[in-house]
Amino acid sequence: MAESTPALQVDLSEKTAIVTGASQGLGKAVALALAANGARVACVARSVDKLNETVQQIQDASGQAEAFACDVTDRESVDELVDQVVDQWEKLDILVNNAGITRDTLLPRMSDEEWDTVIDTNLRGCFLFSRAASRYMMRARYGRIINMSSVSGLIGNPGQTNYSASKAGMIGLTRSLSRELAGRKITINAVAPGFIESDMTAALGEMIIGEAKKRIPARRLGTAEDVAAAVLFLAGDAASYITGHVLTVDGGMTG
Repeated sequence: MAESTPALQVDLSEKTAIVTGASQGLGKAVALALAANGARVACVARSVDKLNETVQQIQDASGQAEAFACDVTDRESVDELVDQVVDQWEKLDILVNNAGITRDTLLPRMSDEEWDTVIDTNLRGCFLFSRAASRYMMRARYGRIINMSSVSGLIGNPGQTNYSASKAGMIGLTRSLSRELAGRKITINAVAPGFIESDMTAALGEMIIGEAKKRIPARRLGTAEDVAAAVLFLAGDAASYITGHVLTVDGGMTG
């Protein structure tokens, strides 16, 4: 699948951003979009090796990026990474909490490990990074925190009680934290993608994809660039009066 950056342009010159889960998919698209618009991007994943392609693409396009390894569920690892980014680039303006996993199965069959792993990565990781980043943003009286939720967190999805709960939790965190930090000129918003083109969805086959499209008023799947454009808008100055909002990118699926 060809990769590109959104047509939307936002001036992020001199801004520093952290993007978790930046090695592939939505996280990679977001990192590329932020860098293409002038931001210095700290690309985060469990392994630095997985980030090489993302960082190389940004640097090849004359952007600034660096890879950072981090376990998003570990408080010390998260705090150290955020401190390192600020030490290196002197500030932190934008945080995109994108790291996420699925462990799909029906609830009666779901193990404790399948529940805990998804909640820890998706929701605890969002909490830990938001807490660490907000401390620096409060001092600077400026910041943008964008949480990658999902329409599953709004309407649920069979076989994804753990994932849906984690994404609904991110929405609750977004709305509560936005009220805490609005007075410090820090906005907290969530993006809720719907059915997005990916290697995973391609593997479902044409029949299942065709049925999915019938449920989407736009009659197409979304792209990673559609989602990245939403993040890009929320990261910019034009969105300074938008906070506590959940921006769905789903072709009208949730109405």
